[in-house]
Amino acid sequence: MTSTAPAKARTRAPKLDAVCAAAIEQAAAAVIEVAEPDQVGAHVRAEASGERLVTHFFEATMPGYAGWTWIAVLARAPRAKVATVCETALIPGEDSLLAPEWEPWAERLRPGDVGENDVLPYSADDSRLEHGYEQTDDEEADRVAMWELGLGRKRVLSREGREDAAKRWMSGNFGPREVSKRGRKGTVKAQCRSCGFLSLLNGSLRQEFGICTNEWSPADGRVVSLQYGCGAHSETDAEKQNIAGDLPEKVLDEEAVDYEDRFEEKSIIDEALLKKEQEKLAAKKASEEK
Repeated sequence: MTSTAPAKARTRAPKLDAVCAAAIEQAAAAVIEVAEPDQVGAHVRAEASGERLVTHFFEATMPGYAGWTWIAVLARAPRAKVATVCETALIPGEDSLLAPEWEPWAERLRPGDVGENDVLPYSADDSRLEHGYEQTDDEEADRVAMWELGLGRKRVLSREGREDAAKRWMSGNFGPREVSKRGRKGTVKAQCRSCGFLSLLNGSLRQEFGICTNEWSPADGRVVSLQYGCGAHSETDAEKQNIAGDLPEKVLDEEAVDYEDRFEEKSIIDEALLKKEQEKLAAKKASEEK
C-alpha cells in the first residue's frame, strides 16, 4: 500500500565551522569587553548554531552566579577567513538561581500588604461579590431591607465571599476553642455564644460569628467565632480577689507605758544658757574698755 502523505524533509544538523570554532581568543576578548577579566572563566565548548555560525561558552566566575555561562556568537561570511562577533550574553543553566516569574501587581498582593492609604484596583468580576438590589419608592420597605440585608449598595457579598470569610475567621486566632469545665490548659469553661459582651453579625454570618465588645478581652473589637472563648466571659465563675488581703481588727492598748529619756533635752538647754552668759560677759567687757 502506497502512502499519500507528503514526505517529511530531512533536517541536517549544521556543521561546525572550523574558522569560527578556532576563534576562541576572539570570543573571549568579546566577552571580557562586556564583563571584567576576573568574571570570565575557562572555555567550555563551541556549538554550531547554524551555517558558519558558532556559539562559544565560557564559565561565569562571579559570586552568586553558579551555573551561569558567558556566550559569544561568531559568524563568517562565505569564503571569508576571519570570523566576526555577532553578540555576547550571560545565560543561566539548568541549576542556576533565577528570580521568580513576574506577576502583575494586583496578583502578587497578599492580605496585610495594603496600608490604610493604599488603593486596590477595581475588580469588576470579583467572585466574592454579587450585584445588590435596587431601592424602591417605598421608604419603609427600603429601610427594612437595608437593615436586614445591607441593600442599597451596588454589590454585596456572594456565597463564595461569605464562605471564604468564614473559613478565614474559623482558622484565625479567634476561631473555635475546646470547652472544659475543669479548666484544662488550652481550653475555656464557656464560649462566646453565652457571653453578654457578644454582638452578633447581620445576615447568615450571625449563625457562626459576632463581634467582641469587652475591653478586657484579647478579642475586643474583633470578629469571633461563637465557639471561641476567653477569661473575660461575662458569666465567669471566678471569685473576686481581695488584693489587700484580710486585715486584723484594730486594738487599742491602754495599759502599756512609754518611757522617754530627758537627758539629751536637758543637756541642750544647759548649753544654750551657757552660751547666753558668755555673750553677756563679752558685751560687758567691751563696754568697760571703751
